[in-house]
Amino acid sequence: MTDQESNGAGCALRRVSSHVPGLDTILGGGFLSGGLYLIMGAAGAGKTVLGSQIIYGHAARGGRGLFVTMLAESHGRMLAHLKPMRFFDQSVIPERLTYISAHQALDADDEGLKKLIDLLLREVQASGATVLVLDGFSGIATETGSLFGLRRFTHELQTLSSATDCTMFLLATGSGVTGPEHTMVDGVIELRQRFYSPRTERRLQVHKIRGSGFLEGEHAFRISTEGITAFPRIEAQYSFPERRAPSTTRRLTSGSISLDDLLGGGLPETAQSSVVGSSGAGKTTLCLQFISASSAEEPGLFFGCFEPPERLRLKAEEMGFGLAAAEQRGDVELLWCPVGEQILDELSGKLLDAVRRRGVRRLVIDGIIGFQQAALEQERMVRFWSALSAELRALGVTTVHTMEPPELTGPELRLPMQGVSPLAETLILLRFAEFRSLLYRFISVFKVRDAAFHPTIREFSITDAGIVIGEPVEGAEGVLTGAPRETSTRAAAPNRAGNSPVIATVRRND
Repeated sequence: MTDQESNGAGCALRRVSSHVPGLDTILGGGFLSGGLYLIMGAAGAGKTVLGSQIIYGHAARGGRGLFVTMLAESHGRMLAHLKPMRFFDQSVIPERLTYISAHQALDADDEGLKKLIDLLLREVQASGATVLVLDGFSGIATETGSLFGLRRFTHELQTLSSATDCTMFLLATGSGVTGPEHTMVDGVIELRQRFYSPRTERRLQVHKIRGSGFLEGEHAFRISTEGITAFPRIEAQYSFPERRAPSTTRRLTSGSISLDDLLGGGLPETAQSSVVGSSGAGKTTLCLQFISASSAEEPGLFFGCFEPPERLRLKAEEMGFGLAAAEQRGDVELLWCPVGEQILDELSGKLLDAVRRRGVRRLVIDGIIGFQQAALEQERMVRFWSALSAELRALGVTTVHTMEPPELTGPELRLPMQGVSPLAETLILLRFAEFRSLLYRFISVFKVRDAAFHPTIREFSITDAGIVIGEPVEGAEGVLTGAPRETSTRAAAPNRAGNSPVIATVRRND
């Protein structure tokens, strides 16, 4: 698979795909045909897997490849290690993919390098290869011991790749861009493992790509039976949204008439709304009401990190939300990504893929702490969330996400992710409060950006019909501190709607 790209001077640059999910995005479209690229990293970093995935992907699409080994593992052992990978295909050997060993052609002098070049030229011409992988490039420098000879060898390889239009990849052990060969090749990709006790995460970095822009910095990748999958950093990939959503004053129903009234007409379309509350406060119930209002015109996605789909279905069924029927119609999808050793940009990739696949207009992210737990560098989170929010808005998505403060009750309200709440256009607070040895739930809207709303504090209950919001609280002050005080007007007792204290009316918790 190749792409065409103009260099601005009227000359088309032909692209060669890496056949590695995510990598072409990082590379700015793939490798340039006939280029010479260095793939480097420590032992076990994934160099051979990456080189193999590139060349097998090329052969699977009708191309021809040549895999050359120096003093590396035997071909038999290499193939045995690659066999579990999905990209491995024994049937392309040797018609479209040829393995050769070249270490015998290399003597410990410059004459050996010339013999090696001659061998590569003969094999490329004989096989008609358009992709070549040379595994063990660092051993060539060690064997010859000649800096000038290595420079000349790299130059002749570059000439050979250009003359034969064969894209070449050199696999070398090492790190950093310090050797003379680094300045002579068309691109350098470094693979490494980052240690974050007790976790590790694989990263790749493109140091340079001639004739092309690319996404700078480190990007996570994973090695599995699928081969290598790369995950471009979202703040690098979407530093500017692909498109901008038109401005709108339209509101979407939250699924609750009383909450829509409190919000001044519903949730702002294509905006981010943050629901903040302690465990059990009602966040998931509120989100289920919102997502159950999905339709064919407004498809919904519930992206959760904690409760599995079967529990969400049961909860929605007991409250009569009709979630199962919405799923059967294709109006709603439940996507569960449990907290574990997730990769931050893998999570955002799954989310955006699901949004684009179904044209999602209603989105719930139940527990952005799941993203926070996946982030190995916490300083990324504000930039990450800003880029993700902007892209979701550009896709026309109205998003509701949940956050849990550290304290269940108390006079202070601290958000778990500093710098994220200003990105939300709407902020809804669910709060527990204790009064006269009874536990109450209260709801208040802190902001709806550029729009009017009711700034009252109201008691609410979770019933078999979902969240029921009462009238404004009267006769008490300090409700949001979690320790309200009775005023002379009226006690903080059941409100005008007749709701009982929360501890008596709760039917299900989230």
